Amino acid sequence: MPWRESVPMDERVQFIGDWLKERASLAAVCRRYGISRKTGYKWIARYEADRERGLEARSSRPHLSPHATAPAVVAAIVRLRKRYPNWGGKKILSVLGEHEPTWALPAVSTTNDILKRAGLVEPRRRRRPVVPAADWRAPAVESNSVWTADFKGQFRTRDGELCYPLTMCDAWSRFLLECHGLASPTTAGAAAVFQRAFQVYGLPQRIRTDNGEPFAAASLGRLSRLSVWWIRLGIYPELITPSSPQENGAHERMHRTLKAETTRPPAATRRAQQGRFTRYRQYYNEVRPHEALGQRPPARLYQASSRVLPRRLEPLVYPAHFEIRRVSKPGVISWHSKPLVISTVLIHQEIALEPIDDGEWDLHFGPIRLGRLDERTRRIHPASRHR
Repeated sequence: MPWRESVPMDERVQFIGDWLKERASLAAVCRRYGISRKTGYKWIARYEADRERGLEARSSRPHLSPHATAPAVVAAIVRLRKRYPNWGGKKILSVLGEHEPTWALPAVSTTNDILKRAGLVEPRRRRRPVVPAADWRAPAVESNSVWTADFKGQFRTRDGELCYPLTMCDAWSRFLLECHGLASPTTAGAAAVFQRAFQVYGLPQRIRTDNGEPFAAASLGRLSRLSVWWIRLGIYPELITPSSPQENGAHERMHRTLKAETTRPPAATRRAQQGRFTRYRQYYNEVRPHEALGQRPPARLYQASSRVLPRRLEPLVYPAHFEIRRVSKPGVISWHSKPLVISTVLIHQEIALEPIDDGEWDLHFGPIRLGRLDERTRRIHPASRHR
């Protein structure tokens, strides 16, 4: 019979009783209860010293632990967790290390154990990891090389008004540029928020969004009036693959934290909700350590763009061999003395036609290829904006 790791109290008492009856057969009694003779002698010695009380299970924890985390450190860890409920061990240790550089801080695993013992960690259901697809997007190599933008899901404030939070981030530094609650996701409302961001931070090289309005539309090149404006400013509108929010994963992760910190429960009014968003943006940029940045807050890395918002839009420049046409109302160009339907979002804009083959032309608006025109059928085959 294998030795048992633990024996209930009533069996320990019964073991002593059997041994008292069979003092000459301790080995046999130990085998009957599945314990070693060393354990048997230990129980007998404890019984003789304290009777049945001596048979109670005793903690194996040492009386002294010279490497234990100092009580002041434990208290500071618990205080930070209560102040910032979404912070884990890495962020807490990063902040403590800056504020108390002389303290002997525990490991991340020990810090998380301290939080668990304090009842400050709720168990989460483990999710099956998703294998990411090959990343075809432009990499964020410095501040303002790529901005990401999205509308976080709308919700109602306590007075019943809808709120649509529009958020913008610098993909390289994770700096939260804007977080503004709009009454509706309109082009005019979004353009005003983007214009303010451009005035404060300058122009990025690219803006990455999903395929929803007002960022994209069911038109040639998926262009919207907002993305047409960006192109005229020299900004490339980059679209993720439809129904693939993981391609903007860092932005989606920021939204999850934003929702937990500012909308549960929502504020009384949209104005009060905007106050929460403003305070959260300052906290996110200047206080909260970010793991992807080596536990530094985004404000330490972000720098404004040197490309300032121009007072007027410069005309688009195309290669000399392109045919230039101006889109007139109601969204058409003249081609071989006949109207050719292009798109209403491009009214008053200049597009270019690039000769490809006999009777075939590629249509461009700035850096965006809109599609291919077949002169024989006067049909435009739309180009894909993905991959």
